[in-house]
Amino acid sequence: MTTIRDVAKRAKVSVATVSYVVNGTRNVAPKTEERVRRAMEELDYHPNAAAQSLRTRSTHVVGLVISDISNPFFATLVRGAEDCARKNEYSILICNTSEKMEDELVYLQLLSRRRIDGMLLASTGKNDEMISRLIDRGMHIVFIDRKLDGIVAPSVLSENEEGAYRATSHLISLGHTRIGIVVGLPAVSTTVERLHGHERALSEAGLPFDKQLVAYGGSQIDGAERACKELFDLHNAPTAVFAGNNLMTIGVMKQLRTLGIRCPQDVSVVGFDDFEWASCFEPTLTMVAQDPYRIGFTAMEQLFRVLSGKRLRKITTRIPTHLMVRGSSSFLNGKGTRR
Repeated sequence: MTTIRDVAKRAKVSVATVSYVVNGTRNVAPKTEERVRRAMEELDYHPNAAAQSLRTRSTHVVGLVISDISNPFFATLVRGAEDCARKNEYSILICNTSEKMEDELVYLQLLSRRRIDGMLLASTGKNDEMISRLIDRGMHIVFIDRKLDGIVAPSVLSENEEGAYRATSHLISLGHTRIGIVVGLPAVSTTVERLHGHERALSEAGLPFDKQLVAYGGSQIDGAERACKELFDLHNAPTAVFAGNNLMTIGVMKQLRTLGIRCPQDVSVVGFDDFEWASCFEPTLTMVAQDPYRIGFTAMEQLFRVLSGKRLRKITTRIPTHLMVRGSSSFLNGKGTRR
């Protein structure tokens, strides 16, 4: 195995000079650095990562804790974060919590023991105390997609409230006044913000907010199926449904088909978080589009700014959303009943 001494001998420099080049701890003359790097390449020399991390106090590894890797939104978010990390010569440890508080706690403890340089965290919203302790101990954390109230840390989020406001306003503009909403997990900030946007649109239109028209789908397909059935078991069922994420939109559409309710003839549907297959459905799905790749890439950029000691321009960064109007939303007929 090639050693640092072999590299020093080939480059005709001291061992210390090779160490300066490898670790970037001191400036080395450009020609000397070039000679050292050429020798490393010729000898196929790779520094010992563990030893290097002890010297530099940096592992060049960051953690990424997400709630559901099977969700296309998070899969694309991971790709954005990974591309930014690779660009900065960092590796990522990806941890999937499946929206479980217990799994998130295990991963937070594991990552803190692995001496990672920092982490991106899409929290379940239930481990505030542990997360606060990690930050107090010096762990650099950037919240991604979701944030925790009362914990001061950088965050990169979608315009959740504004996106939900546009979705509900769109349905109101089509004549719908009884709009059901299927939301995710109660403790998660995305649920709270999207529900606020929905309420604001109703309020501005002079429509009452009816708690019976709010159903919780747990951010999953099967949960949304049950939530949708709850809405259509009501005596005065909605004429439109707003689904709070992509998987729940699929669940709503599945349940409508099971119940024999036609979309958009009988009920209009708008979902949050556009996905690749939305235009392949029949009808095509009206969706609020997010930019998960940009969220992941931007969050990783923010983490690297913090790690390098740079000040952030703002503590919270919001990534815009926009409404993609397609075939699943249509006008209510003039009598105020389902078409």
